Amino acid sequence: MGNSDEAKEPVLVQSVDRAISVLELLLHAGEAGITEIADELGVHKSTASRLVYTLQHRALVEQHGERGRFTIGFGMLKFAGAVTGQVDLARLGTPMCEALAEKLGETVNIAVLDGAGAINVSQARGTSAVAAQNWTGQRTPLHATSSGKVLLATLDEPEREQVLASELVAFTPRTIIDPDELRALLPQVTEDGFATCYEELEPGLHAVAVPVYGLEDEVLAAISASGPAYRLSRKRIKQMVTELREAAAELSGSLGYVSR
Repeated sequence: MGNSDEAKEPVLVQSVDRAISVLELLLHAGEAGITEIADELGVHKSTASRLVYTLQHRALVEQHGERGRFTIGFGMLKFAGAVTGQVDLARLGTPMCEALAEKLGETVNIAVLDGAGAINVSQARGTSAVAAQNWTGQRTPLHATSSGKVLLATLDEPEREQVLASELVAFTPRTIIDPDELRALLPQVTEDGFATCYEELEPGLHAVAVPVYGLEDEVLAAISASGPAYRLSRKRIKQMVTELREAAAELSGSLGYVSR
C-alpha cells in the first residue's frame, strides 16, 4: 500500500540533535556550565547533565575542575583530523600524483578507506598511459585492487572479518574471492609494505600500491600506480615500489608523519 519506511519523512532523533547543539554551543562560546547549556537548549538541568556526561564519556567534551565548566574535548580532534586529513590528501596529493605519473609514465591514484571499499581522491595519468577511466571520486573494492589490499590489511580484525564475510565479487577470473586466501595474503602485505593486483579488477590491468601514513602513525591512504599488463611486468612492478615509497614518504611527511 506504499506505507513503507522509505516513504516516510525522516524523523530527528531528539537526543542526538541536542547533543550536537551542545557541541555547537561549546564551539561558539568556548566554555559553558550545565545551567547555561540547559537554558540554551530549553531543557531541564538533569537532561543537560545526561547529554554532557555522555559526551564527556566519549571525550568529546571536557570538564575543568570538579565543578568546573565544560569545553570541547580532545576526542573531537579525531573527527576533525579525519576530515582535514582527506582534504589535505586531495590538496597535497594532486601535485604528488602528477609528478609521480610523469616520472613513471603510468596512471597514479590515491585512495582512502570508505567503509567496505575505497574512494579515489586523486588521479594523474602519465605520458605512457593509454585512455583510461577516471577513478577520482569512484568507489572501488578492497579485495580486488592493490590500494584496497593495503587498506584492508590495516583494518582491525573485526572490521577486516566483516569485509571478508561479505560477498566478494569476481570481476575477472583472477579476482581473489576466497576469504581464506585473502586472510593469508594480508599479513604478507603488511610485512612487505606494498600490495599488487594482477588483472584482478580489469583484464590486462596490473597495479601496485604502498601505504601513506598520518600524524599518529596510522595508514591514511594508499598510493598506487597502474598500467597495462604488457608494460607492467612483475619485474617492473617491483621496481616501481621504490619510487612509490619515496612519493608516499614525502606525502606522509606533508601530512605530519614522522618516521620512527
